[in-house]
Formats: sequence, structure tokens, C-alpha cells
Amino acid sequence: MESLAQLLDVFLHLHKHINDLAGAFGPWTYVLLFVVVFCETGLIVTPFLPGDSLLFAVGVLAGTDGSPLSLPLLAVVLIAAAILGDAVNYWIGYRVGPKVFCRDDSWLFNKAHLLRAQRFYEKYGGKTIVLARFIPIIRTFAPFVAGIGKMNYGRFAFFNVSGGIAWVLIFLMGGYFLGQVPAVEHNFHIIIFAIIVVSLLPALWEYLLSRRERTEAKAVSGTDVSVAAPPPGAGRTGTDLREHPAIRTP
Repeated sequence: MESLAQLLDVFLHLHKHINDLAGAFGPWTYVLLFVVVFCETGLIVTPFLPGDSLLFAVGVLAGTDGSPLSLPLLAVVLIAAAILGDAVNYWIGYRVGPKVFCRDDSWLFNKAHLLRAQRFYEKYGGKTIVLARFIPIIRTFAPFVAGIGKMNYGRFAFFNVSGGIAWVLIFLMGGYFLGQVPAVEHNFHIIIFAIIVVSLLPALWEYLLSRRERTEAKAVSGTDVSVAAPPPGAGRTGTDLREHPAIRTP
């Protein structure tokens, strides 16, 4: 319980903890931030790492007097991490595919996250790479699904670069300017909590919609739609993951 409380404190007071890290590690802080953002966007085993809240927090820190962090350098480092992370994730999906999702009870390779990302992809197509930047969990799995579906890399790169730049700058600059407002500075934990909640709302909405659709489909046909024929739009990814042997539910 104590460790959980400490973890919550880190999330809600990220700017203070990052400030401590910057004081201890100096320029290596940029490397650490790069690694965190790269892993959060580039590795399907680390979707739990902070994304939106981290960008906002370092923006707040960069805007404080005597800050050890440079805003322009932060922007370059974090944008590079976001773009490279998605690119690596795409190629992992392209080369490995859904084969790693062979167990239903796997915590690291969560099948539900993968299918949720495909549903989001079916609805929004290529724009998912941009829109998913602002939705935790889906952000990590969207480029992986694009790779599995063999999305044209030039098209993916366009959405990746534009989405990465927009995501980093919106939260980084938002933290930089809003962090100088006394009300925000004194209620930072509330702002971070609000960012996390708002970021999760689209994913929650998609989950509730898909659950209602499955319930309605079962009531009509008595068939589990998780193994039924793909809905219109599934072809956008080129691969219906629900029909893949490694994903299909018995």
C-alpha cells in the first residue's frame, strides 16, 4: 500500500520529481525523458508509462524561474522520441505481427488492448495514428496495428510525424504557459489528475460502445462477435486481428 501511495505521489507531483532528477542527473535528464517517451510510444509492453502528464509536467518545470531544463531542447528531444517510438512500434508490428499475443492471461501482451486499438483504427482509418497520440494505451498499440496491417509506410510516416509534433507541443507548451498561472501551480495535482481522466475518456467511450454492440449482436444472433466476421472498415488495416490464430478466442 505504501508503494502504491508513493507511485501515486510521483504521478500527481511529476514536476517536483523531475526537478529533483534534473538536479541530480543534469544533462542526462534529457536522455531519461527521451527513453520514457520512446518506450511509452514504441514498446507494447510499456503502455503504462506517463505520456500526456509527463509532457505537461516538464513544460511546467521548463517555465519556472531558474529551471535546469531548456524548452527548445526539450521540444526537440521529446518530438524525436515520440516519432522514433511510433516508427519502431510500426516495424515491430510489421515484422512480428500478433503472434506475441498468444495467451489470454498475459499482462505484458494484453490482447484486449490490441483489439481495442484495431476497433479504433477501423473507425478512424489512418488518422488513428494522429488521434491515438492523445489517448493512453491506444497510443501505444495504434502504430503496432498499422504495422500488422502493412499500412503504406510513407502514409504512416506522415501521420506519425504530424501527430508526434502536435502531441508534444500541445502538452509541453500547455504546461509551459499554464504552469505560470498561480492557480495551476498551486493545484498541479488536480490538473494532472484531470489530464489523465480526460485522456482516458475516449478509450472508455469506445470500450462501452463496443461492449454494447457485442451485447446487442448476441441478443440478435446468439453469436459472439469477437470471433464473427469483421465489420465494414476492417480492411483498413489489411488484417482482421480477431481472425488471426494467435488472437482468436476459442
